Amino acid sequence: MAATRPTALTPASPPAARLRAPSWRDPRLVVGLLLVLASVLAGARVVSAADSTVPVWVAASTLVPGQEITAADLRAVRVHLEGGTGGYLPADERAPQGAVALREVTSGDLLPRSAVGSASALATRPVGLPVTGPLPSGLVAGALVDVWVTPAPARLGASPVTAAGTSTTTGAGAQGASGPHQLATSAVVHEVVTDGGSFATGRGGLVQVDLPPAQLQQALQALAAEATVSLVLVPGSSPAGR
Repeated sequence: MAATRPTALTPASPPAARLRAPSWRDPRLVVGLLLVLASVLAGARVVSAADSTVPVWVAASTLVPGQEITAADLRAVRVHLEGGTGGYLPADERAPQGAVALREVTSGDLLPRSAVGSASALATRPVGLPVTGPLPSGLVAGALVDVWVTPAPARLGASPVTAAGTSTTTGAGAQGASGPHQLATSAVVHEVVTDGGSFATGRGGLVQVDLPPAQLQQALQALAAEATVSLVLVPGSSPAGR
């Protein structure tokens, strides 16, 4: 009897895998969407923080008390200020019309609201002081000066000189007379006009200085008494050197 030959069983082929469309319930899709959303929000925050500046007015040139403020005196810049513009004038508003500077604002400084107002609110008044001899270097509008006055010789107690050039009395009376004294400290220079009429320094001329009423009266009394006026520049106060 012939032996039976075993037959090899052919395994059945597995079913072909088919790609399925991702479902909203797929956690990988949800995680990917969250990552994209977080990246967009982070980028928007970075851009917003980089542009967190506000437009404000700054002085294009030094403003002195009493000076009328015009559009040419200001320029707009964007700066970063905590809490918005705060006490400064925003540049998205019109430049103040008809207003004057109530105090000195150096060129390039932000324009505070408190430094702008009407002329009636000024605490000082400009007075012209004639100065003989060279003016201090750096003496320009906006600089600070100490005002000194020296009484005329007759006021010092010196003996008047006769036509012959001899003194009518001895000079002992001059020993008790007062010499130079300081009239004002750190007064703001309003304007400088030299003898030639140009706005410059180096020669004597007329210097307008802003003084409060009490010192203004003393200055006028000194001028009436023909006192000599000297101006001492406060070091580091000249706008040209700032």
